[in-house]
Amino acid sequence: MLIFELGNRDRSARAQYEADEPVTDIPEVYLRSEPAGLPEVSELQTVRHFTSLSRRNFSIDGQFYPLGSCTMKYNPRGAHRAASLPGFLNRHPLAPENHSQGFMACLYELQEYLKDVSGMSAVSLTPMAGAQGEFAGVAMIRAYHDKNRDDERSEILIPNAAHGTNPATAVMCGYRVREVPVTRDGDVDIAELKDAVGPQTAGLMMTNPSTCGVFDRRVQEIATIVHQAGGLLYYDGANMNAILGKVKPGDMGFDVLHLNLHKTFATPHGGGGPGSGPIGVGEKLQPFIPTPVVGLRRVNDKDFYYWLDEGDIPDSIGCLSAFMGNAGILLRAYAYARMLGREGMHRVGEYATLNANYLAVQLRKAGFQLAYPDRRAAHEFVVTLSRESRELGVNAMDFAKRLLDYGYHAPTTYFPLLIPECLLIEPTETESREEIDGFVQAMASILREAKEDPDMVRSAPHTMPVKRLDDVKAARELDLSFTSD
Repeated sequence: MLIFELGNRDRSARAQYEADEPVTDIPEVYLRSEPAGLPEVSELQTVRHFTSLSRRNFSIDGQFYPLGSCTMKYNPRGAHRAASLPGFLNRHPLAPENHSQGFMACLYELQEYLKDVSGMSAVSLTPMAGAQGEFAGVAMIRAYHDKNRDDERSEILIPNAAHGTNPATAVMCGYRVREVPVTRDGDVDIAELKDAVGPQTAGLMMTNPSTCGVFDRRVQEIATIVHQAGGLLYYDGANMNAILGKVKPGDMGFDVLHLNLHKTFATPHGGGGPGSGPIGVGEKLQPFIPTPVVGLRRVNDKDFYYWLDEGDIPDSIGCLSAFMGNAGILLRAYAYARMLGREGMHRVGEYATLNANYLAVQLRKAGFQLAYPDRRAAHEFVVTLSRESRELGVNAMDFAKRLLDYGYHAPTTYFPLLIPECLLIEPTETESREEIDGFVQAMASILREAKEDPDMVRSAPHTMPVKRLDDVKAARELDLSFTSD
């Protein structure tokens, strides 16, 4: 039921408001002549309505959320509490440096932690999301080539196992995209890469492990090929959770990367934000890093933190967001890193990989087909339901919808695009064996239903507030307005 349908005419939640007329300095010409078309409900009705809606949501606090390439893991409440300390919450973003030393010390140390785990020379915390971090990374590649007057470089190479945002980012920065295929076992095709590189190559964008769920074993050879052609390498940090504390992108040969703090560093994720996508750069791109960056110097034998801006970094691509980035998310990531410590970060990659491989083996035993059965999974893996679609008429979306009836959010569906009828599954390190086993049992039950009663699966979900929606109709005939007629 819509909230508009709950109330009655002239019912409101203004019992505490005594004034007959609202007090406002807005000129009368701009005021409404009629009341806004808002729902007329009491405060209690409003609270109950939105509480009821929240109970219908799937979330990481309530269910296993195995979204491949999204790393939807538990957000420690201790990190939330740390970021909510009065000294952080009450700090104004325009406060002077000498009144912000504690806050800036946290950001400086976070920069250092991210430099350490990424193997980069410098880090900027300003990007507000992974997509903005991607943009900054390719913008710095462009600034580097422009500075060297290397105007022929017009292409960005992108493996066809890359994230969908990568081509969009390259085009936004003025480049043409050239796709490079991957081999049958999930690695970048080296022969195709050699044919693609040349004086027109500005760089290559990839993540490792890739969205195929495997670690590219020839990544250093890839870096050598691109560098010898005069290009640079960008690392999409969406899958960093698999290698945290184990392998550094800088050691693989990457020149720039973004890190999703709302993935690897367990800060809130979803609903369009809040997010954070800090940028790490190697020596070649350090002069172009976005500002501000927190610097450190000694003043009267004490550490003093200060902001580095375009005056200090004249070739910087500039500011990407207001002030210093998403401060509340940065503080949560800092607290998370401090709680883990160095050894804890090593365990993140170990347990994320262990859980993924355990889940892959269990699903294979249950009768599912792995897209890369001869490869060890990284933090995620791909199941293909092309056989079930062909023989039973039940596809990946049908499985995804039926999982909702079992109380599980679906994995990522139909991605990567090069694998038909696929589910990209990532359990993360925060899920227990019991939770993973429960997911396996649900998947096995749906597979059994697909064989015995396929219509049950094809018509799912059956227990949700709404049945299966017509996605195409919703996109083409979007109607978000309410009228009382």
